[in-house]
Amino acid sequence: MSTTGTLCANAAAPVSSGMEADSTNNNNNNNITHTPPTTTINPSTIFTTSTVSTFTSTTATTTGTTSVASTSPIAVVTSQLSLSSPTAMAANSQDSFTPPALQSPQNSTFPMSPQAQFPDPVHDLPPELLQAGWRKFWSKRENRPYFFNKITNESLWEMPVFGQLDPLTDPLGISSPSSSGMVSPVGQAPFSRSSSMEGPLPSLPVSGEKRRASSELFASPTKRMTFTYSPYWNFDIASNAVMYERAPCMLPPVLPEIELLRAQLVAKLRMNYKCLCKTREDIDAPSESFNRWLMERKVCDRGADAMLPSDCNSEVSQSMYREIMNDIPVKLSNPKYSGDVKRQLVNYAEAAKKMIESRGTSSESRKVVKWNVEDMIAWLRKPHSSTFEDYLERLAHLKRQCQPHLTEAAKMSVEGICAKMYHVSCETVKKLHDKHWEILKEHGITAVASVSYPTTKHKVICYPVQMYYPTPRLSQVEVQTENDVTILRYNSEKQKINTSHFHKLEQLYRLNCRDDPKFDYFLARCWCLLRRYETYFGIQPREGFETQAALPISVFQCLNQSFGVTCECFASPLNCYFRQYCSAFSDTDCHFGSRGSILQFHPLSGSFEANPPFCDELMEAMIDHFENLLSESSEPLSFIVFVPECKDSPIQSLMRLENSKFKQKSVVLVAKQHEYRHGFQHKCSKEDLNVKAAHGTMVVFLQNEAGASQWGPTPDRVKELIQAASLTATT
Repeated sequence: MSTTGTLCANAAAPVSSGMEADSTNNNNNNNITHTPPTTTINPSTIFTTSTVSTFTSTTATTTGTTSVASTSPIAVVTSQLSLSSPTAMAANSQDSFTPPALQSPQNSTFPMSPQAQFPDPVHDLPPELLQAGWRKFWSKRENRPYFFNKITNESLWEMPVFGQLDPLTDPLGISSPSSSGMVSPVGQAPFSRSSSMEGPLPSLPVSGEKRRASSELFASPTKRMTFTYSPYWNFDIASNAVMYERAPCMLPPVLPEIELLRAQLVAKLRMNYKCLCKTREDIDAPSESFNRWLMERKVCDRGADAMLPSDCNSEVSQSMYREIMNDIPVKLSNPKYSGDVKRQLVNYAEAAKKMIESRGTSSESRKVVKWNVEDMIAWLRKPHSSTFEDYLERLAHLKRQCQPHLTEAAKMSVEGICAKMYHVSCETVKKLHDKHWEILKEHGITAVASVSYPTTKHKVICYPVQMYYPTPRLSQVEVQTENDVTILRYNSEKQKINTSHFHKLEQLYRLNCRDDPKFDYFLARCWCLLRRYETYFGIQPREGFETQAALPISVFQCLNQSFGVTCECFASPLNCYFRQYCSAFSDTDCHFGSRGSILQFHPLSGSFEANPPFCDELMEAMIDHFENLLSESSEPLSFIVFVPECKDSPIQSLMRLENSKFKQKSVVLVAKQHEYRHGFQHKCSKEDLNVKAAHGTMVVFLQNEAGASQWGPTPDRVKELIQAASLTATT
């Protein structure tokens, strides 16, 4: 092939810079073979060497600074060619300009005559090196060239010297001390940066050393640190959970652009919910009801989004309906004094009378409500010395008499609020889905309708969720550390996390992520993770606090040592203690070790801890799931469940736990005498990590026969657990 043909055929070699080159060339070593695309050449348009313009180079050297000026009006040969590969065309568009400093350090000045062979900088190498697969690229971040072998996927800072062996004939390098048949130049000084740069420079790699990322040379945010305090986790504990191999997750890979858009759309959804409650029922949106609505909807949702519902059997959420109805006609709080109860009596009576008169209800309902309201007001006007308990009793009596009629009057309106929220959520999911796949298609990733998997089942130790779709190049995320806080910034959007928990994410990523060994996507995935959970928590202070509260370290240690617990059923990368856990979001958490949603996780054996968020529908689904697993497995299986104790108003899920046939024992941790870990432990101060429990906690042991014989709640083990949960053990 002529010189021009060689130039165009090899123009599809990838061009990248610094760390970007690593993600393009080295991240996909197992999936991509670097093969030049086939090129079709029009013989009538082949240029001779005289058509290639010459280079003129002037080198001026000053103290500590070297500047290279050149003019290189190269004839665009590739414009006359018909490339058979779109990838090659894209690569050619990227190779249109390369800085003059890319030229070989051995040639300080360029020859004045045209070069007949390899005039482009990418192929400005000896023919022996080109035949061996070496190409030359420019690192914008390091401001110097590097050399990449498209056959062996090896990267070097210095130009290799061709040895006696060829990697094609001796790929293992058996006959040579060098694995690729390349010998590094001896005595050649490495490239160095300008001395005008401020700050100390790291030691550059010696000649022939593999190219490393800048983050590994400088103070890297992903570099492992030695902590001076005890960590809040233990990732050395291996899993004893066994499951069948499962299919990969079909959700699209997370992108910072989509998470930022999701945050904006969910914030609008929350505001829409508040406006609906205020305009239709004249009440404030119940606290945390939106978060519980998300949890309740995802129990039955079959939609394409990991967070928002879009495909449910019923438009009306029973959780949202119940919480709105509970605040109609006015929200009642727990009073402390007689004056508070009296004030609530007056407010409830006036709101009930106003509501029943403005709604289209039956005459019988209006008559009952008005009579009870007038009777209550007359009782309040009488002079009497009523106690706190008397006021509470009168308030409860008034609510029992009026609430059924008020519920009937507001039923259609409240159901309309729930249906409206569901429809807006479906529209939001469609916007996110369309934008997400629009970006992925720009990177050549298309959706797959269905995937077939082998029907043969193999038992394996539980492993993190695997994603089906590959990850495109992610947007750049900046990192900054201030005292004990690490700040991740994307498009002026900041996410803060304690430096200790930032390094916790680094450890989880190193242990579980398999598609990014060089940590090219680590910062972007951390930002997406933090942005997703902040979107999920809410925009108000302390909103979502209770959904992420975790058990103290001493309790986890006791659960592991006494009951063999190695996995958490309701956790996140931010609050987990073990390296294996289940969490709410598979797409963001899988890179940090998540086994996915507990409702989609089917272990055959193992010992688990479950501390579910307080949502009745989710807890009932959890109990159904646990009982099915325990009844189907003959191997040791154990679930230790921690739930709030509700003596005054027991809910259905707690009653089912107490009456479960798999319950081996239940104990109660007394209120104010045990603690939980802060729900926002990843960004709160060390002094606020432990929070006293305002309510009692019921611990229920659900185990099958084999699990009870191996990890049964014996008196000694239960005593150790109670001691571990006491304040003296957690402080």
